[in-house]
Amino acid sequence: MPRLRMAVIGVGHLGKEHARILSSFSDVELIGVADVNLEQARMVAARCQTQAYGDFRRLIPLVDAVTIAVPTSLHHAVASEFLRRGISCMVEKPLAATLEEADELLAMAERTGAVLQVGHIERFNPVVLELERHRFQPKFIEGHRLGAFTGRSLDIGVVLDLMIHDLDLVTTLVGSPITSIQALGVSLVGPHEDLAHARLTFANGCLANLSASRVSPKASRRMRFYAPEGYVSIDFQQRKAVFVQPTEAARQFREEILARGLDPARLARLKEGLYGRYLQVREIDMQAVDQLTLELADFVRCVQTGSTPKVSGHQGRDAVALASRILDHIRRHAWDGNAFGAVGPEQLPAALGRFFDELPETGELAA
Repeated sequence: MPRLRMAVIGVGHLGKEHARILSSFSDVELIGVADVNLEQARMVAARCQTQAYGDFRRLIPLVDAVTIAVPTSLHHAVASEFLRRGISCMVEKPLAATLEEADELLAMAERTGAVLQVGHIERFNPVVLELERHRFQPKFIEGHRLGAFTGRSLDIGVVLDLMIHDLDLVTTLVGSPITSIQALGVSLVGPHEDLAHARLTFANGCLANLSASRVSPKASRRMRFYAPEGYVSIDFQQRKAVFVQPTEAARQFREEILARGLDPARLARLKEGLYGRYLQVREIDMQAVDQLTLELADFVRCVQTGSTPKVSGHQGRDAVALASRILDHIRRHAWDGNAFGAVGPEQLPAALGRFFDELPETGELAA
């Protein structure tokens, strides 16, 4: 099989890693990298032993497939140039800035037969792959995706920037339609929401609470699942997970308590054997696996074989559709409980006071 001719469009913070990994694949020929910052493109090209381009359009006749890591507001404009010519694309998440743009990209891919994959990288996180191996029915989900302020992706808000990872994960794992949404968000440093919370109710009775922030002093990416089968806690950042499941002894003990009550002797037995006899705990640590390499390898395989990507254009489109619904609720949220008061992420009720004194000009804490 001939090597797949590929290019990376946008080689900033994430795109340069695309180029590094693709240049190491034996079945890929990295034809070039493109960036409006030509000096950045040249630096990445030198590292990857390929060519640098300031205008990505020069690569169109040279490639079979591309990965696109430009700002979200440019996803549609860049990806459409390739998709409408039948050139396969792996587009970083979110697929597009609006649902209309996502629908257009999906239609182009279907019309030309190009492979369209979306960079929801957490789907390739090894702890998520481990979770997918087990049959379970999540009924309550808590997700926290908190990041420090980086100054990147300010063309979109935190829902499309960060929360969309968890929206894609939750809808995939629950596998049921959403019947109601509650959401709110706050803008702190830009024109879009920087903090957001969403509460999703599913037709099968599952409830999910998701929080996202890109102005957190400490990064954290965690999710917890409560199900009839047990409990799962995932740390996406550390690639670790904890699985807890009740044993048959636990079920029998519960029946005994319901029938006879929890006297001191039974309480002592429960405390002594809670973890081990009654609850089995398994911890997994998969730090050595790189999900970006897995994601790009999946894209290359799909282009070569014509198979469907793990995260297809349809799934990327659905994530944008759900994010759009959440953003509509955020824009309509009435902080005073009525439409005549503060509404949306940019308005808040007047503060009643302060938690602490403002910092003086010296930068030291006020006395």
